[in-house]
Amino acid sequence: MKLSIGIVGLPNVGKSTLFNALTKKSVPAENYPFCTIDPSVGIVAVPDERLRKLSVFSHSVKTIPAVVEFVDIAGLVAGASKGEGLGNKFLAHIRETDAILQIVRIFEDDNIIHVEGKIDPLSDIGVINTELMLADLETATKRLGNIGKELKKGDKTALIEESALKKIIHALEIGLFVRISRLDKSEVPFIKQLNLLTNKPTLYVLNKKAGARNLDDSPAGENNERYQKLMKFLQLGNETSKLSKYVIVDAKIEDELKDFEGEEKENFRRELNAGSDDGINNLIEESYKLLGLMTYFTTGEDETRAWTVKIGITAPEAGVAIHTDFRDKFIRAEVIRCDELLSAGSYAAARAKGLVCTGGKEYIVKDGDVIEFKI
Repeated sequence: MKLSIGIVGLPNVGKSTLFNALTKKSVPAENYPFCTIDPSVGIVAVPDERLRKLSVFSHSVKTIPAVVEFVDIAGLVAGASKGEGLGNKFLAHIRETDAILQIVRIFEDDNIIHVEGKIDPLSDIGVINTELMLADLETATKRLGNIGKELKKGDKTALIEESALKKIIHALEIGLFVRISRLDKSEVPFIKQLNLLTNKPTLYVLNKKAGARNLDDSPAGENNERYQKLMKFLQLGNETSKLSKYVIVDAKIEDELKDFEGEEKENFRRELNAGSDDGINNLIEESYKLLGLMTYFTTGEDETRAWTVKIGITAPEAGVAIHTDFRDKFIRAEVIRCDELLSAGSYAAARAKGLVCTGGKEYIVKDGDVIEFKI
């Protein structure tokens, strides 16, 4: 399944730098607003050590990872919903994605201009979120006007849609994201088809910078009022979108390390005082979770492959990722946990231990399952 995440934020907060680090692909990252006008797209592998181990286990010719598509979208500014800074074009690009990564600058550097002239992360988030809500408000209001004829006729479907639209319009007018609006089950499909911006899951990425003064630097971070307000917004909940998921990444360091792998990368990371965690891998994994996704595997001599599916689906539904026949002609699925297969040493040994189970049409696939479909 194709999954797309839009990287958004104000100009000069590190979007293109982060995109370069994510995709190992060069796009302009100059020090001026609107350098990026057309969105750049990169396909990024989801890091998963289980896939590599399974491929070695099966002596596979090919190894194919799960992937996420990242879209580098040009910087938004206040007034984007009214067309400021090519805003309408950029908002349309965001609408095409499944989720949003909002990059928030938490470093101070006089050599890198800030479009607002000051470093205030919570204010930056407010600008972006306001523009997203205003754009959604315009979309919902326009749609409500378009169903006027059906409403006059008393069309039952139109009446349900009207109820849904009025609920989200009210939410947006008081500054709430669509995704936390209380909709009846019958109303959800009407809102989903509008592809609204504030109905998309969002991950905040706090971009810090080695060698610069960062708002989270200890002990400054403990006493920095701007940082405290940001953490309260993210960790303790907020009226706009409730609790918010976030990660902290040094985009510049990750961009410098993007061409290194393994031990060499770890050594350079230590030399740059960038910590032991791979910020990019953490970001990719969190983005994957953001979309409510998980991975199951197929493995054999020809290939070992990670398949992306929604959490909580049945075996026949999961099989669609491979081919529709795996749903329509499904008989059963032979399933074993990845770690149990690797520990057993072979399929024969796993079967002898009773580790390979048979799953029927109601079997709920779990993250890390290794599956062979029978049709």
